[in-house]
Order: sequence, then structure tokens, then C-alpha cells
Amino acid sequence: MRIQIINGPNLNLLGIREPEIYGKRAWTDYLKELRQRFPKVRIDYYQSNLEGEIINKIQEVGFDRDGIILNAGAYTHTSIAILDALKSVSTPTVEVHISNVYQREDFRRRSIISPGCVGFIGGFGLDSYRLAIEALIDKAAETQTEG
Repeated sequence: MRIQIINGPNLNLLGIREPEIYGKRAWTDYLKELRQRFPKVRIDYYQSNLEGEIINKIQEVGFDRDGIILNAGAYTHTSIAILDALKSVSTPTVEVHISNVYQREDFRRRSIISPGCVGFIGGFGLDSYRLAIEALIDKAAETQTEG
């Protein structure tokens, strides 16, 4: 199984940026833990602060991965272009957020990209990514059982 994690703007600063919201753990440390926890899953990682680069990555991997985990950051609330990219590919995508967006500012409570995703996980800190991987593994197992 192969899963692509895509992080959007400012998520390169995890562990530094607003630790009261996003925690104090560096992404690189957490990614190592994910890869150790799921040794049978190839977890690829990509981060960009640029909307077009995120769209390019979705299009690049959107037909040959078993799942995409997307934390689009602030683009979640603004990007019709990312939604269109998600709807254009066949790989199932789980929308992920580290914080509980419903406990934050009003503008964060609306996701433009959700209609292009099979699910949403948020509010569990970095563990939201682990939960998304588990959901994609379960979804793949269901699909194999049905097929």
C-alpha cells in the first residue's frame, strides 16, 4: 500500500508555529514514527506553501496511490482549484486538520475541499494523520473484499 501525505502552507513550521494550537513536535519526528508504526505502508510526504504546487502534486499522484492525506492548511477554506484537482483524480483523499477547526475562527469552519474527499479527520493533533492512514487501510481492505 502506498499513501501520499500532502501538507499545505505553513505546515513546514510544525513544532515551531503556534505550539499552543499545533503542538511542539516537529513533523520530521512524527513522520518517522508513522513510518515505523505502518511498516507495510509506503508513506510519501510532500509540503508546499504554494497552491499550484499542491495541485500539481495531487495530479501527479492521484492515479497511482492507494490514498492521499491532505492538510491543505488555509487553502482548505479558499481553494476551488484544489477541490477541482481532488475531483479530477481517482485516488481517495482524506482531509486532515491538526486542530479542531470548529473550535477556532468562523472562517475555518467551512471547507471548500471537503466535497472532493472521502472523509475528514481533525482535532487530534498530529495523530489525525495516523487516524487517516488507518481509515485508508480499512477502506482498501473493504474494497478488496467487495471486489
